[in-house]
Amino acid sequence: MIRPCVEICRAVQMVHKKSSTNDIGVRVATAMQQLGIEGLPRNYELVYEAYAGTNPDLVRDFIALGKYKTQAALDELGRKYLPHQHEASVLQRSAGVVRDEMSNFMALLDEEKTSLTDYGRLIGEASQAIVGADGGPATALGASIEALRRATERRATENAAMTASVSAHAEALDGLARELAEFEANKFLDVATGLGNRRAFNKAVARAYADLDEPDACAVVIAEVDAAKRFSPRQMEALGPYLVGHFGSLIRQAFPSGDIAARFDGLRFGFLFQTGDESQVLRLLVLLRSAFQAAALRHPETGRGLGTLSFSAGLCMTEHAGNAFDLLNLGEKALAQAIAEGGDRVVVHREKAASRGKDWMLYRAS
Repeated sequence: MIRPCVEICRAVQMVHKKSSTNDIGVRVATAMQQLGIEGLPRNYELVYEAYAGTNPDLVRDFIALGKYKTQAALDELGRKYLPHQHEASVLQRSAGVVRDEMSNFMALLDEEKTSLTDYGRLIGEASQAIVGADGGPATALGASIEALRRATERRATENAAMTASVSAHAEALDGLARELAEFEANKFLDVATGLGNRRAFNKAVARAYADLDEPDACAVVIAEVDAAKRFSPRQMEALGPYLVGHFGSLIRQAFPSGDIAARFDGLRFGFLFQTGDESQVLRLLVLLRSAFQAAALRHPETGRGLGTLSFSAGLCMTEHAGNAFDLLNLGEKALAQAIAEGGDRVVVHREKAASRGKDWMLYRAS
């Protein structure tokens, strides 16, 4: 596992010692306060990603900012590693590129119009010389034909140049289209597993509470693979990428297409089941557990069998949570209880929903 940012770890140690919960959100928020980072949603997500350590390049660049981090420097990191935070600037830049390309194309059309006008004038003069009734001298006819020949050659050269220029502009626009398509495809994707990421999951959960008075009937499950019981921290560091890919693939194959699966960080995953039937969710988790038990692990280098791993999970239904924040928080607490009880189990939170107050989720339904 990538070593987290030293500064953030030091900042959250005091909170971690004082609290028996595993609320990473509280620890990150406290770390931001101690580091003097303004409590903006985009800053919270950036610090969360750096603390999780899943992106070593982000961790390295975050540390390189030094002890005092300006908002401009944080935003620059956000544009590089969390581009969805700056969608407006991406779209503005895209609109600017399109506008410039269209201006260039219009200029080319104006040049073409001028050239065609000159070409038409020359042809008209040549035609008058050829069919004119005044019976001009042969030298005038020859001169007109030569002028027409030169105009034709010049027109061919200009057309070739314009074709090449338009082709270059078309390639620029194609590149922009590819860039936007890649941006749209990746901003809510976890590249290591092919599942959604935490941002996609938060957005989907917020969408379930678009109507706070009557939210969609859904179930949130937050799960963590029980790898810490089997492997030492050193082994986890070596096996981390393999385990992430292995379990990500299992989840992707076993998960129902109508529901949502996402990887949060490390070996923690989130599931959003589009059903209000708790027993059905538990049956789906049993099927997922069977998939885990059927797919044996093998050391990525030696091929040695490593057995199988189970997972712990916390389950909460929307009927027991007043808003999206509570739903996720209660799922996290249920997971913490499952881990505290030895793992390899599902803990279900059942409690009457609190008043449906303001939703403090970072991502609201669009």
